[in-house]
Amino acid sequence: MSIWSRINEALRALRQGEPLSQVFDHLRAPPERTVAFTIAVIALGAKLAKADGQVTRNEVATFRRIFTIPPEDEAAAAHVFNLARQDVAGYDLYARKIAAMFPPRDPVLMDLMEGLFEVAVADNDFHPDEEAFLRHLAQIFGLTARCFDCLRARFVGDVAPDPYDVLEVSPDAPLTEIQRAYRRAVRETHPDRLAARGVPPEAVQLAEHRLRDLNHAWDEIRQGRAA
Repeated sequence: MSIWSRINEALRALRQGEPLSQVFDHLRAPPERTVAFTIAVIALGAKLAKADGQVTRNEVATFRRIFTIPPEDEAAAAHVFNLARQDVAGYDLYARKIAAMFPPRDPVLMDLMEGLFEVAVADNDFHPDEEAFLRHLAQIFGLTARCFDCLRARFVGDVAPDPYDVLEVSPDAPLTEIQRAYRRAVRETHPDRLAARGVPPEAVQLAEHRLRDLNHAWDEIRQGRAA
């Protein structure tokens, strides 16, 4: 059964008049943790798109691309998205639901932030309200201000990302220590590891861009030290 089929089951509560936020009350049993995660991610994506006052087609398309929603499941995903995008209110509830599923600073939370950054910049306009939204999410997820600034630099593009910030190491650290940090980050971000943690397959793709940036940061530091 696909994640979207299980979402359809969870949405029966909505059709009986319960608000979206209360769907979590029906999702306490362990294989349904992935349903709760996915509903929360969709809600955050929709509310982020609404943060600047208007949900654009590019933002919706970017969200669909990140999750690779099969055509037969689009109706279920769209139902959740449309309910959540009515306003921005309550986004912190979904963020805290997700944060409670993982340890602070878990790679899954980093991957989710990256996916939401992609949605925010999809319309080529990073609005101050979108930045405030994402900065608050980062705090809820236990990410540092340095980590958030690195994400902003990578996705917004107005400042080049510092490779040491990408790997979250000191510029004065020995190369061997930096290599250990790089390898640890790659292990934690690997799609197989995310799948083992119960992240739905549709969300595992959020790791791919971080892997690319981790590799680029390591290459930049290694080549700079060799020069």
